[in-house]
Amino acid sequence: MKIGVTAITGKMGRTIATLVHQDAIAELCTGLVRQNSGNENIDLGEMLGYEKINKFTTSDINNFLSQCQAVIDFSSPALSLEIAKNCAIHKKILICGTTGFSEDEKKIFAQYSKETVIVWSANMSVGVNLLMNLVEKVAGILHEDFDVEIVEMHHNRKVDSPSGTALLLGSAVAKGRNNDLEKIARLQRIGKDAKRIKGEIGFATLRGGDVIGDHTVIFAGNGERLELTHKASNRDIFAQGAIRSAIWASAQNPGFYSMRDVLN
Repeated sequence: MKIGVTAITGKMGRTIATLVHQDAIAELCTGLVRQNSGNENIDLGEMLGYEKINKFTTSDINNFLSQCQAVIDFSSPALSLEIAKNCAIHKKILICGTTGFSEDEKKIFAQYSKETVIVWSANMSVGVNLLMNLVEKVAGILHEDFDVEIVEMHHNRKVDSPSGTALLLGSAVAKGRNNDLEKIARLQRIGKDAKRIKGEIGFATLRGGDVIGDHTVIFAGNGERLELTHKASNRDIFAQGAIRSAIWASAQNPGFYSMRDVLN
């Protein structure tokens, strides 16, 4: 399967490209870079520290898409929307792990799946998606007898807050309780009148160092507390999940899918 990687010169892009290059099924065929970045027309193998493979970076989206069957994109909301639009036009599979979309951007992004297969997840890790299943089940059993707080920590360069994964975990709690996250989420507590409201889902955001991603869902009851935690120590887990999604997506009809669909 021929795969193109966006933002290929970034940390996540390089990780994805390396694992695609090493994969037995997927084939790294192109990489998208910014215009006038000085990174155009670089051999992908050489860029990743291997022998030349005669596949090159490009800053032209149409040229990029013409060379691949599927795109793996962990970039920015603006670029991801542009990529999704063009994937819909050219009928290319899109695997996207970008976070930080506004609600309006999410709706626009999802509309492009009418024309092609889009798999989007704020976290492509198998472990995190298993955690979501566990959290939803536990929330359905404990209901509102236990208070729920979600704590996440990432590196000091992460922009969006709370993380997309934390919000997905919150959605899993809300779904388990047959509720809507937007109605019960408490994204911050500031001031003297910040008493906890029964049934709300609280979020705490930590940023520092080079932490790749830690997430804990706390179910706090009277006399006992249950904590479900996932800690990422290597970016490879996200890249591996994305490659797995691309291969799975090749057998699907146009539509908007999640990593949980892939695993199920």
